[in-house]
Amino acid sequence: MSEIIILFLGAISAGLLGSLTGLGGGVIIIPLLTLGFGVPMHYAIGASLISVIGTSSGAAVAFVKEGFTNMRIGMFLEIATTAGAIVGALVSGMLNPNTIGIIFASILLLTVILNLKGKPDHQEPVIKGSLEEKLKLYGTFPDKGILKSYSARNTVPGFFMMMFAGAMSGLLGIGSGALKVLAMDNMMKLPFKVSTTTSNFMIGVTAVASALIYFQRGEIVPVIVAPVLIGVVVGSFIGSKTLMVSKTKKLKVFFAIVITILSVYMMYNGINKSFR
Repeated sequence: MSEIIILFLGAISAGLLGSLTGLGGGVIIIPLLTLGFGVPMHYAIGASLISVIGTSSGAAVAFVKEGFTNMRIGMFLEIATTAGAIVGALVSGMLNPNTIGIIFASILLLTVILNLKGKPDHQEPVIKGSLEEKLKLYGTFPDKGILKSYSARNTVPGFFMMMFAGAMSGLLGIGSGALKVLAMDNMMKLPFKVSTTTSNFMIGVTAVASALIYFQRGEIVPVIVAPVLIGVVVGSFIGSKTLMVSKTKKLKVFFAIVITILSVYMMYNGINKSFR
């Protein structure tokens, strides 16, 4: 019983950290379960995916109501992320837990770098006769009371980047939000608010696709999943309220240091074959 309470409190911290940094709770949950509680890697990934579904669903509803999320772009790119997630989940079943630990640490470091980089804000016009116009990958979003219009660019490279983000989500049990934002923000030139909110909307659907495969393999265990899911949802709710009054730049630097230490420790354990 005491272990479940400690796990619940750890999951609240993971949800809080994940929501304040925008990285999602999975980046903390997996090191917490594998290194802190000795949970086998694949069981930790299964629990993390369920928590990703919970946190994404809650935030996604609010962003859709506010008019930031582009449902059409999200649904189109979900074809790529879902296909990638299924492949990632199937590959995960074939890989050694220590190999997954090393890949996890590498993606975590990449995520930290991407998260600390300055975010350019794009607002591209619709090009007549372009692929984006044919697929209707454009829209409007509210900004200080004004509706601003935008259109996607470079749809094909963005689609393949999304497939990679989905594969990493299915393989590692994380939302891969930073990789999705990289595809939509840097490649497809979408406004930053649109790319982050649309990414959040997609993360849950991507996680469901891979979670079904982990469930079918018996790697989603209720006694681990229940405290993790509730804790992460509570933590992310507290984080979303705290974010309104906190200095985000200092927070991002602090958490980047914490996550870098975690990823180095994960890498060390993976190389030393400490995961099971």
